[in-house]
Amino acid sequence: MSRPRSQAEYLARLVPPSVAGINRRSLLAGAAGTGALLGTGLLAGCGDDSGGSDSKDVSLGSNQSDPKPKDVLAKVADGFKTESGVQVAVNTVDHNTFQENINNYLQGKPDDVFTWFAGYRMRFFAQKGLASDISDVWGKLSGYSDAFKKASTGDDGKQYFVPASYYPWAVFYRKSVWQQHGYQQPKTLDDFTTLAGQMKKDGLTPIAFADKDGWPAMGTFDILNLRINGYQFHIDLMAGKEAWTSDKVKKVFDTWAGLLPLHQPDSLGRTWQEAAQSLQQKKSGMYLLGLFVGQQFSNEEQSDLDFFTFPEIDPSIGAKALDAPIDGYMMARKPKNEANARKLMEYFGGKAAADITVKNDPATLVANTGADTSGYTALQKKAAELVGSATEIAQFLDRDTRPDFASTVIIPALQQFIKDPKDIGGLTSSIENQKKSIFTD
Repeated sequence: MSRPRSQAEYLARLVPPSVAGINRRSLLAGAAGTGALLGTGLLAGCGDDSGGSDSKDVSLGSNQSDPKPKDVLAKVADGFKTESGVQVAVNTVDHNTFQENINNYLQGKPDDVFTWFAGYRMRFFAQKGLASDISDVWGKLSGYSDAFKKASTGDDGKQYFVPASYYPWAVFYRKSVWQQHGYQQPKTLDDFTTLAGQMKKDGLTPIAFADKDGWPAMGTFDILNLRINGYQFHIDLMAGKEAWTSDKVKKVFDTWAGLLPLHQPDSLGRTWQEAAQSLQQKKSGMYLLGLFVGQQFSNEEQSDLDFFTFPEIDPSIGAKALDAPIDGYMMARKPKNEANARKLMEYFGGKAAADITVKNDPATLVANTGADTSGYTALQKKAAELVGSATEIAQFLDRDTRPDFASTVIIPALQQFIKDPKDIGGLTSSIENQKKSIFTD
């Protein structure tokens, strides 16, 4: 999916005129004129009960649109059918379209179960009454740490989410390229910039980079904020409790501005997959992304892929915090086939589904500790160790804050920064002003 051509078009995609109680932020979409109506129907393939599906079926709205995760989910759905006799009707929608239209989707006729994320975004929809309490399902699950259960729990203490997989964000590279040039993993930001400078001299693009879809740059902001200001400040900033105009936030953007010349240019016209291919083709030396970057590498190339956690910037803060988002499933507030929906949620949280995932996707980690992980690649094992050693784990910017704030404010702001990183004061003031409007609504 291409990014919207304008702010008005972006907002138009987010605002369904049919939703009752459109708030004052939504009215901003009026800037698009009649184009504001374009936001409807983008998830029409999901939750449509006009097709006369079998009463034994259960429907699943999925954002797993990339080939590998889409295939894995299909295999998991087949496993559920084999075990239960219930057919899963999987309705797949482009990943970004799904996220941008989730509010409309959940307030309309959603599927019985849908893919989503842990953390703030899960709690947000639980608090809004747009998801079902599945505490009874959790009573039947095993193999999850307290941390995973906490990440699945709403503000009311009930569970609304079943974790399936997770993946850390780190700096990935090809071992053969590094061995060829004698590169060493950097321990500090100075080491990192020195290494990147050497890569440039060696004819490589130091850091592969893409932000056509809006979210990848959030990972760069996250890790710089975690390294410069620490985990608690980052989480409080995401929750609207800290000011974007503070010197702490300005330092993040200032540090990032210094690194931008080392990044792959023209990033706003490039998808993450295309940037990953630059790394795969040995044209770039490093790439800050999630473990799913491995989806762009052949099975033969997997052993040549390695990573390191983004280096320390402030010794008093260290380099132990990281993004490690948890993906999983939620159940609609009024599923058409509630009994089968609960059975599917239980299956998703069980060992069988996790085993299928391990066997078919070398670029993710399963949340259930009961799964057979003997088939993990060396990269997966190292990634699991990295997450296990982390002192604090964030869920990723657009999952740790309000969905509307991430979509309508942060994405345009970060893309504007990438285009013109000079006016940091004006940028942070704009974010703060819009934040106040959204978080007090």
